Amino acid sequence: MKLRTKYILFVLILHLIAVVLSYFIFAKNQLFFIISEVFIIISLIISWQLYKELIAPLKLLMQGAEAIKDKDFNVKFLLTGKYEMDELIKVYNRMIDELRTERTKQEQQHLFLEKLIYTSPTGILILDYDDNIQQVNPRALQLLGLEEKEVAGKSLDTFTHPVMQQLKQLRSGEARTFTFNGIITYKLQKSHFIDRGFPRHFVMIEELTAEILAAEKKAYGKVIRMMAHEVNNTIGPVNSILQSALTKGKIWEDGTNTSLHDALQVAVDRNYNLNMFMRNFADVVRLPEPVKKNIDLHKLIYSIGKLMEMKAGEKEIKFEYDLSKSSFYIIADERQIEQVLINIVKNAMEAIDEKGVVSFTTTGRQLIIADNGKGIQLHDTEHLFSPFFSTKKDGQGIGLTLVKEILLNHGFEFSLKTIDNTETRFTICF
Repeated sequence: MKLRTKYILFVLILHLIAVVLSYFIFAKNQLFFIISEVFIIISLIISWQLYKELIAPLKLLMQGAEAIKDKDFNVKFLLTGKYEMDELIKVYNRMIDELRTERTKQEQQHLFLEKLIYTSPTGILILDYDDNIQQVNPRALQLLGLEEKEVAGKSLDTFTHPVMQQLKQLRSGEARTFTFNGIITYKLQKSHFIDRGFPRHFVMIEELTAEILAAEKKAYGKVIRMMAHEVNNTIGPVNSILQSALTKGKIWEDGTNTSLHDALQVAVDRNYNLNMFMRNFADVVRLPEPVKKNIDLHKLIYSIGKLMEMKAGEKEIKFEYDLSKSSFYIIADERQIEQVLINIVKNAMEAIDEKGVVSFTTTGRQLIIADNGKGIQLHDTEHLFSPFFSTKKDGQGIGLTLVKEILLNHGFEFSLKTIDNTETRFTICF
């Protein structure tokens, strides 16, 4: 039962009792009976006026509560001239003003935060209370190569992408770097915030590839230039002395110093090889800007196949071509792209012990060079394109570094990975 109903019932019952009592008390005296009835009527009128004055603040409170319930912070009340009512109205109006100001501030902050997340150069994944993906910004979708409808509402456990696999292992407050496909480096960081008293996690994905490659190139470039300088300064004078000795005919005429002559010749050849070794490293640092023009990729692939065919025949390696029927033209430096393809095919042939296949496939805007050799070990994947790293016994670690530099200078995306331990693919996206 509502409070106003209780009040009305109480007043009615009280005045009915008063009427009945006045009737029994003043029934014989008509004048006193009329006077008592007049007092009862006046009491009823006063009670009604009090009811309206008492119930008005309650109605006001109810209207204000409904407005707050509907989140309508524009409803305010005018002053009535009654002290108690006006004090209540002042408190309510001040509260509504503060709520409206706070809501406006929160909406502006929320809008700013949403825009910041959306335009952020860092990929951001926001998870819900169950660690399912609730929100993802465009940069994260770009880095992961996914569509928003593919990730919304799903758990990190449902994805096989290597970055997602790494994210699952992160604890709140932890950060780590991760290299994908031996070339793309990400910084992954997981943290949390409190939403309605419960923690919610969010993940930030930042690509550091360009920064790391620039720092890496600067470091190994300095080392290579220093090494080349010292080697050239040493080899030049030493070879000059050795050549002078070898051209002195009188020393070798009697034939007693043949072994010494041969040893000096070996030293000269070794110095020459060392000089060529350093030149190979220096070429990576001094790689010229590409002179781009329109070139026929299919024609270039066939010419590389002819060039390497004889060497492949020594190990009974076959070349297979699955090239698209339409012409495949790219804008690139022909000599540099030729060097890239030679290095890739050479590595593919060296990965095959004997009687294998190296295939060339073009599809869409991609070139895939695949081999069925021994493949790449998982622990070597992150270091494939690192300078001086090689899985070969006598490798210098230059080939893939040169390939990486040329393709990056052209802006072509690429990857190298082994599929199901049966096929290794080098993919270039033009």
